[in-house]
Amino acid sequence: GRAVKRLEIVIEHEKIEALLRTAREKKIEPVWVASGEESGMGSVSMLVENAESQKVIDAFYGMLGPQGRIVLSDPEAVLPLPDRQDDQGQKVAREVATREELFEEVEKGARLGPQYFLLVGLSTLVAAIGLLRDNVAVVIGAMVIAPLLGPNLALALGTALGDGELTSKAITTSLAGIAAAALLSLVIGGLWPGSVETAEILARTDIGLDSVVLALASGAAAALSLTSGLSSTLVGVMVAVALLPPLAASGLLAGQGRLQPAGGALLLLLVNVVCVNLAANLVFLRKGIRPRTWLQRKKASQSMRLSLLVWLLSLLALVTAILSRRM
Repeated sequence: GRAVKRLEIVIEHEKIEALLRTAREKKIEPVWVASGEESGMGSVSMLVENAESQKVIDAFYGMLGPQGRIVLSDPEAVLPLPDRQDDQGQKVAREVATREELFEEVEKGARLGPQYFLLVGLSTLVAAIGLLRDNVAVVIGAMVIAPLLGPNLALALGTALGDGELTSKAITTSLAGIAAAALLSLVIGGLWPGSVETAEILARTDIGLDSVVLALASGAAAALSLTSGLSSTLVGVMVAVALLPPLAASGLLAGQGRLQPAGGALLLLLVNVVCVNLAANLVFLRKGIRPRTWLQRKKASQSMRLSLLVWLLSLLALVTAILSRRM
C-alpha cells in the first residue's frame, strides 16, 4: 500500500503561519502553501505517513474556523519512494485508516433508501433460488450483492465512537433489511410448489460451535480490512455468506410450516449477527478507534462497555441454545 496520505487544509489566511509552526514542530514535510489574501482563505498541503495521519488531523482540527476544511486523499504515486525498513527493527510505513475515513466508508452502508431495499430484495431472490436449486454458484452470487454487512459494521463503529445517530441509523437499517429479506423469503417458501428441504438449506439448520468461530473470524476480518485502509470487498462477501443464506433458509422453511428447522437457521443468523458485531467492536477497541475530544471519548467508552456486555451475554445465551439443541 501507499506509505503516505496527502493532507490539504483550507484555513483563514491569518492562521497559516500558526499552522506552519505546528507542522514544523511535528516535523512534517514537504509543506507547500497556496496564499489567498484576496479571499481571506488559503490552503496548506502536506504529505503525512499513514500511521501518523490521525494524530496530524487531530492537531490541526482545532485551528479550523467556520469555513475551514481538511481534505484527506491518497496520492496516485509519490517519488522518490519513501524509506522502508525490514524486520530487523526498522520502521515500515503502515496502511492505517483515520476515523474520518472509516466513518465516510462505513456510514454509506447504514443508509436506508430505495437502493438498499432493492439490493436486499435482489440478493434474497437470488439466494432463495440458489438454495432451492442446490446451486452453490447462485448462492455465491447472492452473497456478492447482499448489503447486510454495512449496517453491522456501522453499528460497531457507531458504538466505538459513541455516535448515537450512526448507531441508531445502523440498527434501523439492519432491522429493516432483515425484515424485508425474511418477508420475501417467507412468501417464496409459501409459493414454492415442491419441498424446500434441499441440502443447501438443511446445511444452514445444522449449527454448532464451529459456526460461532466462523462468524467471529469473519467479523474481525471485516473490521481489520477497514482499519487497515484495505478493500473490504472480499471480506464483505465472506460476512454476507454468514448473514444472508441462513436468513433466506429460515424464511423458506417457515413459509412451508417447517418451523423447527427454520428455528435452527434463525439461530444461525442470530449467532452470526452477534459474533460479527462483537468481533468488530473488539477490533475497533484494539486499534484505538475513538473520538477526538475527552468528553466524547468518555461517552464512547461507556457505550463500548455496554455494547460488549450486551453482545457477550447474547452470545452466551445463543451458545447455550446451540448446546441444548444438540443434546
